[in-house]
Amino acid sequence: MRHPRTAVMSAVAGLGLGLAAALGTTPAVAAAPSPASTASTAQAGYAAYAGSSENAKANKAFFNAVMKSVAEKRAANPGAAAVTVVYSTTNAPSFRSQIASSTSIWNSSVSNVKLQEGSNPDFTYREGNDSRGSYASTNGHGSGYIFLDYAQNQQYNSTRVTAHETGHVLGLPDHYTGPCSELMSGGGPGTSCTNAYPNATERSRVNSLWQNGFAAALARATS
Repeated sequence: MRHPRTAVMSAVAGLGLGLAAALGTTPAVAAAPSPASTASTAQAGYAAYAGSSENAKANKAFFNAVMKSVAEKRAANPGAAAVTVVYSTTNAPSFRSQIASSTSIWNSSVSNVKLQEGSNPDFTYREGNDSRGSYASTNGHGSGYIFLDYAQNQQYNSTRVTAHETGHVLGLPDHYTGPCSELMSGGGPGTSCTNAYPNATERSRVNSLWQNGFAAALARATS
């Protein structure tokens, strides 16, 4: 979660799985669109919601890294009924409580994807000091992580910061000009904003991304 005046993301774009969409879990839904139309629709919706081209590129790269990891696991076990994104808190022990709260918030807010702590994670949380604040990042090779900055988490509501960064895992870009009621507005509304819940638009967008895009992601992973 960057302050709007210091929004600098460290991510690498151009992943092998160039999709800005994902998969569905529960309940059963109508047949997914074709990979081409799905990717095109999701890309358009994603771009329209982005706060800037720089942030959109960085956030999308991170989302794609997580998707690549999830898709490869699904390819190895295509019969799995549920879709789960696995994370690790091993490298962020100081924030285990906030991470648990933020993932619980997201799990109660959306139905087409679930976050679960476990081994062989699709992404990890890390902690430390960074002048850029907290952010989502990827090495461009299917490995992504969320970095939680100590100073920023003391200045801003820590659960909001963590839930905001977790929103990038699920496909949402930064939108700093939004109100406090919008989780992905991040630090834009100021330090007095403590809302850690996504609004209806954000919930709907995440459900849509993970419902309609996984057929394309899985097809790419298994081809």
